[in-house]
Amino acid sequence: MMDECFHENDYHVSRRIYSNRVFDQVHERQAQEIQSLRERLGRACGCTDKWAVQKIKGLLPILDWLPKYPVKQWLPGDVVSGVTTGLVCCLQGVAYALLASVAPVYGLYSAFFPILTYFVLGTSRHISVGPFPVTCLMVGSVVLTLAPDEHFLRPVNITGVNETVTDERLMEVDGEAREAQRILVACTMTVLVGLFQVAMGLMQVGFLVRYLSDPLVGGFTTAAAFHVFISQIKTIVSVPIHNHNGFFSFAYTLIDVSRNINQTNIADLIAGLLTIFIVMAVKEINTKFQHKIPVPIPIEVIVTVIASAVSHVMDLNSQYGASIVHSLPRGFAPPQIPNIALIGKILGSSFSTAVVGYAVAVSVAKVYAAKHDYTVDGNQELIAFGVSNIFGGCFSSFVASTALSRTAVQESTGGKSQVAGIISALMVMIVILALGPFLQPLQKSVLAGIVIANLKGMFMQISEVPVLWRQNKIDCLIWIATCLASIVLGLDVGLLAGLVFEMGTVVVRTQFPSCATLGNVPNTDIYKNMKDYKNIDEIPGIKIFKCNSPIYFANIDYFKEKLREEVGFDAVRVFKKRNKALKKIHKLIKKGKLQATEVRLASLGVENQAFEKEQVPELDEGASQPDSEVKVQVDWTSELPVSVSVPTVHIHSLVVDFSAVSFLDVVAAKSLKLVVKEFIRIGVSVYIAGCDGKALSFFDEEVTRDILFLSVHDAILFIQLETSTGNDEDPLAEKFHESIDPLQRPTRLHYCCCV
Repeated sequence: MMDECFHENDYHVSRRIYSNRVFDQVHERQAQEIQSLRERLGRACGCTDKWAVQKIKGLLPILDWLPKYPVKQWLPGDVVSGVTTGLVCCLQGVAYALLASVAPVYGLYSAFFPILTYFVLGTSRHISVGPFPVTCLMVGSVVLTLAPDEHFLRPVNITGVNETVTDERLMEVDGEAREAQRILVACTMTVLVGLFQVAMGLMQVGFLVRYLSDPLVGGFTTAAAFHVFISQIKTIVSVPIHNHNGFFSFAYTLIDVSRNINQTNIADLIAGLLTIFIVMAVKEINTKFQHKIPVPIPIEVIVTVIASAVSHVMDLNSQYGASIVHSLPRGFAPPQIPNIALIGKILGSSFSTAVVGYAVAVSVAKVYAAKHDYTVDGNQELIAFGVSNIFGGCFSSFVASTALSRTAVQESTGGKSQVAGIISALMVMIVILALGPFLQPLQKSVLAGIVIANLKGMFMQISEVPVLWRQNKIDCLIWIATCLASIVLGLDVGLLAGLVFEMGTVVVRTQFPSCATLGNVPNTDIYKNMKDYKNIDEIPGIKIFKCNSPIYFANIDYFKEKLREEVGFDAVRVFKKRNKALKKIHKLIKKGKLQATEVRLASLGVENQAFEKEQVPELDEGASQPDSEVKVQVDWTSELPVSVSVPTVHIHSLVVDFSAVSFLDVVAAKSLKLVVKEFIRIGVSVYIAGCDGKALSFFDEEVTRDILFLSVHDAILFIQLETSTGNDEDPLAEKFHESIDPLQRPTRLHYCCCV
């Protein structure tokens, strides 16, 4: 008969029907090696020469890759890439300093110092380390909070013919004191960010960043791009506004800009808009013709050089009041010690910035690592960025991560290794030591335009929302919720709110898991959700129930509720109704209104072993018993001789598919044991498929390991064999007849199936 269903691509399976107990008897388990704590510590702390070398190379990856560096093949590409990327680093560093609310020269430092340590400690060959708009904005938010303009007001000195008079009614901002305090706040935060990252790396907790899912990071970075855009509007139009942070800060900024819009500097506005248009247009050309252009056009550099020259020749600052960079001194600032007194005020913001900076950097690094077939060590990246931020923070730099556009330039121009990064740092050093003053006439609106033009990639993430909605609505909601929260509440609180919302979706999805009734694909051992496919057969008398989630204390009640819905009856209620009907039948027999053979009545109660004791009705102890035994055989599907409505039980077996259940906690295990007993006492056999059985530590004389099967198909074949050879007596009635032996399950069977 099996041969009739065979086709050319079918195959034949012939093996035993395996319950878990039989499988363990036939196939011996691997012996589990149990080590004492002393042995584990000895193995963990044991040190060999090979182990020591591996650890040193792990902490200093440069010792591993530099001796193997193929100079002839890689060096030319690294030089071209390093020079090109270095020019972009200079301009982006100066521009992103505006986001951090510090002087532009500190942006150059931030594009130089972190690269030096990452060259030694980093494991990614392609990312360009330096300022990133999101982290810069997060630093700037803290800087403006702790060092606002209002803290540095001083009376204006009015110089007369013979003397200088101080007018207490007129106040001005002490620019030097403000800049000194702001860079101190930024450097202290950068060092603290680095300490957090190093600590996480040493504790090997890089995996925690995996909780920042792609939808969450996408929504957060899009919101950050929105905040960056709003923050640069004031620079583009060059109007005076107050500094705003926290809830609805973007709205207050827009209100201030709209109130002072009549003070717009036309020269700055034109320069800013032209910069945005030109940079975005040329970047689009670079993208469209990337396979035809050997090196992307460094449009930021070209625009900056031209804008600086125009501003210098036309003297835009004096003639038109344009806001320019002013001071970009040569050389490096001396190292400074962070202000420990500020740590308590910036602790939370520093931790969130550390997580965001690392998450973005490692995500970009893994993309290029997969593209070029090498691996990135997440924990070592934490240490590398942490040390880079500590080192940079001591030399007047702000938080380093990686910028997507800058990394794309480094990779697309032929960068092969970290050597491209160190060459880009040399280019930045040249600008710091020699070329910085040439950028002093540059308008700040041009830098703001460069920042806004580089936000296009982050804003384009909005196009992912419709795709996410079609693929997974919950992931789409995570994206939207994180984005809106970060826009409205600010980046720090918004990230936390998005993370809480994401964790909430995980809890909800496990607390209310998807459950289904499975049916059999004819002539196969395949079982699918009956709601998803046509021509799927439900096996008569057998219900196959599947739960697609771990089962634990939070969702066990939902599991039992869905199980009741799928089987179509409540086993406890059926038991109580049958018990009530049997007592009435017994009374009728006693009065002689019904005829029956003699047996002794016994209790139908089953003790509830769960944490919440459920009282199960039993036969009344005071009820009079017949003088002789009466055998009671009840057909529960037919009309009963008593007026008791007993729910119909249309199945004789229940198979619970646990193949998608990863774990059960102690509460779920005890409740599941109760569920199994509830079905057994009404005559429904319960079998569990796809479960190893180690988590089910509830077996006893009534619920044995024989209910466990390797697969749903094993359980179904076993049930079919059992029903074809078993007895037809009602198991509930058997409780009244003590002479019935328990069912002996066969353990050595063979089957064939066509699939």
